[in-house]
Amino acid sequence: MKIQNPFRLGLLAGLGVLAALLIGAALGNLTTIITYVGAALFLALGLDPLVSFLERHKVKRPIAILITLVGVLGIFAGLVFALIPVIVEQVQNITSFITKEVIPVAQSTADLNEFISNFAPWLDKNVADFIVNGTTDWVNDGDNISNVTNGLVQAGVATANGVFGGIIVLILVIYFVSSLGTMKRGLYTLVPASKRPKFIDLAEQISQAVGRYVMGQVTLALVNGVVSIIVLNLLGIKYATLLAFIAFLGSLIPLVGTLTASIIIILSTFLFTDLQSNPVTYWHVIVVGIYYVVYMQVEAYVLNPRIMARAVKVPGVIVVIAALVGGTLLGVLGALIAIPVAASILLIVNQVVVPKQNEL
Repeated sequence: MKIQNPFRLGLLAGLGVLAALLIGAALGNLTTIITYVGAALFLALGLDPLVSFLERHKVKRPIAILITLVGVLGIFAGLVFALIPVIVEQVQNITSFITKEVIPVAQSTADLNEFISNFAPWLDKNVADFIVNGTTDWVNDGDNISNVTNGLVQAGVATANGVFGGIIVLILVIYFVSSLGTMKRGLYTLVPASKRPKFIDLAEQISQAVGRYVMGQVTLALVNGVVSIIVLNLLGIKYATLLAFIAFLGSLIPLVGTLTASIIIILSTFLFTDLQSNPVTYWHVIVVGIYYVVYMQVEAYVLNPRIMARAVKVPGVIVVIAALVGGTLLGVLGALIAIPVAASILLIVNQVVVPKQNEL
């Protein structure tokens, strides 16, 4: 017995570790699927306030769900038909410009010298010579061109995978929105009857907070996208639609999204205005930079507090920490859901943990 018990203990411990490793490997293989399901559920909770709004206005829930889904699908289809052809055309123009204009110029030292002198006449001659020599050597190296080509192919594959994932998420959103009530009721039945009313109340508060947060973030993104396309078109930026779409996508990501998109847009404005003829004039870059600096201040101190005040009430330091942790663990999806998750945890602490502590 003294020898057998340690053996049994070691065997059970080994089996436990093996089972944990197998579960971890299975979850790792299912990461993409879990991300799709999490994103779809998050968006479905975001659409639920629209369904509830229609229900409060005497619309039956099945009809309210149908109206919401038709509206979302209509917006999605309009976005695809309006933006995708423009984006494809402009990406093709950028690619054509790089292959037909940039690479041939970069392969010729004389042409590259002339281009730099016209584009940046203020640049020091030694710095310009260093750039010319380095660029010419890099372009003339066949391996670098091959790596760029492979990168473009991989980017195309990643884009196709993203489109496929978007379609899957859209299908899951339709299913989750239509069956969200049934899913909630099924979850509530798993809770003991004595604790069910409190659990239902807490779960509904969390669901409403997530829904309001999603709608608020989408509203901020729409504001940024619409204002960006107006400003960029007024300035005559050729790729205004593509850049405004980048601004919209960036604003969907809390904290760093707007800043990242603004930097990309400013750099794009610096590099290109009319790719077929003249380089950008410097005042375009200055005006676009000033606009996005001002807009980020307005969004941070005016729009965001007003739109998000009723959605989630989370201290600023917790917002920053939650977004950093969520982004590190789950990437973009983690950054998106981090703030409502933090709000949900605070809600549970305030309504469950604190009252229990007060009773002790």
